[in-house]
Amino acid sequence: MAYWRKNKYGANVRKINNKYRSGLEDKVSLFLESRQKKVRYEALKIEWEDLRYRTYTPDFVLDNGIIIETKGFFDAEDRRKHLEIQRQHPELDIRFVFTSTFSRIYKGSNTNYGMWCEQKGFLYAHRIIPFEWLTEDGKEIITKVIKLKTPRKDAV
Repeated sequence: MAYWRKNKYGANVRKINNKYRSGLEDKVSLFLESRQKKVRYEALKIEWEDLRYRTYTPDFVLDNGIIIETKGFFDAEDRRKHLEIQRQHPELDIRFVFTSTFSRIYKGSNTNYGMWCEQKGFLYAHRIIPFEWLTEDGKEIITKVIKLKTPRKDAV
């Protein structure tokens, strides 16, 4: 939950509750509270690997198993990470909610966040989760960790 406070210059600013890392995450959680049995924020870990073993913690997991990642800024490292996770875990349905789908992936680029998602096969939304995503059929993710299916490179 967010609240208003005065900054050091006396202007009113919105303060985000420490539970969420951004205003967009806070808004999405408020949206989900009345529409889901339970709001699962950063409750799942997904193992993946590039040059070393890593874990990814998505922002939200819906009751129907859809994984939601909220993004204000979508840098090259995040884009690469999500492509690797998509390649290593094709069974997962990871979708994005952007603060602005029209933001460019880098200064001077002709590609915006929405275009990138379309090119790479990700579903995305602008600022709020579409109601259709909440009502889609799917299976709830019960586990807390989704293991890497291939043997770890560092374990060999």
